[in-house]
Amino acid sequence: MRRFARTMGAAALAVAVVAGTAGWAAGDAQAVVTGPPPGTADWRAAGTAERPLPDPWTAAPAEVVRFFAGLDEARARELLRAHPSVVGNLEGAPLPLRYEANRLAIAATGEPRYASLAAPGRQILAFDPRGRGQVVEVFGDLEQASRVSVIVPGSDNDAVSHDAPRAPATGPAGSARALREATGGQGAVIAWTGYTTPVGVGVDAAAGRLAEAGAVRLARFTAGLDAVGAPDPVLFCHSYGSVVCGLAARHTDATDIVVFGSPGLRAGHVTGLRTTARVWAARGPDDWIADVPNVEFGGIGHGADPVAPGFGARRIPAGDVRGHTGYFAPGTGSLAAFAAIARGGSR
Repeated sequence: MRRFARTMGAAALAVAVVAGTAGWAAGDAQAVVTGPPPGTADWRAAGTAERPLPDPWTAAPAEVVRFFAGLDEARARELLRAHPSVVGNLEGAPLPLRYEANRLAIAATGEPRYASLAAPGRQILAFDPRGRGQVVEVFGDLEQASRVSVIVPGSDNDAVSHDAPRAPATGPAGSARALREATGGQGAVIAWTGYTTPVGVGVDAAAGRLAEAGAVRLARFTAGLDAVGAPDPVLFCHSYGSVVCGLAARHTDATDIVVFGSPGLRAGHVTGLRTTARVWAARGPDDWIADVPNVEFGGIGHGADPVAPGFGARRIPAGDVRGHTGYFAPGTGSLAAFAAIARGGSR
């Protein structure tokens, strides 16, 4: 009876927190943007019975690789020009083709808020302007990289805020740059703003709906990396992004899953993730996420605290991290540990 009372009390506290008490801000419910990219209907119609085009959502990335391997350069570029939104988001398509396709797709929106993403030298691996927008960017040479890291961000990130001015070494692009610099430029780092994130800290942030949709996209993305011969990735998962990684864990081939500022992974123990990846966890001393009740009740809350000893994750030093977003700040113990893991060390 006492255990039931404690559970009910924790659940009530979680609901109260979500409602806006304890200093949390209310968030707006977001419409999930998922499924195949814009232009898919025209892409499907452009195929023939003798040679259909691979479906952007159902074709396995390995099938896409085989399809493009059978094309000559002229035909590949014809598809690129006619269907940039599809080619740019097609897992398994050649990387240079995707970068070029997304430059065209970004330019085609005609929206100044996206213009910086099409600047020379940027390597945009995916772009979807629907809703608040989604974008995936590569830092480094993904084709030649011996190590690959993927940063999965949390709430309030989208195609506009992906690289918006903010505190240094924060946000998806800023974190990716900081990590790559900390590794001495070894390997490639990918900023994966590839799902619909919560806005603010309201019901969306406390529930799993957006994370479940994001996990499907993340699993498909990592399958696409594998199909083009990229190394198995390290996933760096911040805040609500760690919920995405927890749900996707069993469906990825990640070597390591690193969570920080995490509200929970929707698992009671690392074994519940059903992954062979090493699982790491960090939380700074004044990260407000520590005030979030680690419960899951009626779809609200994300379960056990990943930094608790009983969860079973390997701990990362974070005593010098400031706030909820300071984990990639230069000079911190967390960034040094992240870089070591990204290089394949810290065993």
